[in-house]
Amino acid sequence: MAALFTGKVLMANRERDEVETERELVRALENKVLLLYFGSGQCPQCRQFSPLLKDFFLRLTDEFYVERASQLVLVYVSRDETEEQQSAFLRTMPKRWLAVPFGDAFRRELELRFAVSEVPAVVVLKPNGEVIVGNAVEEIRRMGPACFRNWQEAAELVDRNFLLAEDFDDWTRRSITDPIRRLKYKLDKKTEAKDKGRKEDGKESS
Repeated sequence: MAALFTGKVLMANRERDEVETERELVRALENKVLLLYFGSGQCPQCRQFSPLLKDFFLRLTDEFYVERASQLVLVYVSRDETEEQQSAFLRTMPKRWLAVPFGDAFRRELELRFAVSEVPAVVVLKPNGEVIVGNAVEEIRRMGPACFRNWQEAAELVDRNFLLAEDFDDWTRRSITDPIRRLKYKLDKKTEAKDKGRKEDGKESS
């Protein structure tokens, strides 16, 4: 996915930090489903859809809703008329969003590459840059966060955890209780040996 942005610059939302080196881009984008959101804070349809997209993104990535953030990243591709309009819009959106800098010619490249003619548009991409959904706006409206599972399967993402949560919990319980069980086993063996010794001593004295 980083190959799509090679030599380009992305901005971290609400900050002046640039995500531009290949290493930074790989870390931000690898093994994730990428959403390219083409929109504008002034477009009436975008004003209706953007809060839905914000909620969609937060429910998949914010620790208030999920224990572990989904493998999802969003890049805002602005059609705002001024940089101030773009900044004002992004201030109302999640901090984890990235954005193509205002006025960057790369915006037009992306529009042409993914045949975006109207906004709002959400292009869903695999980590290798292949298109999963050309425009997921209606799918997000209809299904909400549930549609991410379909994208995840299509993208064949590698799970970041080697142990599933339930397996990990079971393993944790075993690892914690095993030493206690072993200790109890040793104590039981010692008690049995003592009792056996006492019985033998009793037989000999009688």
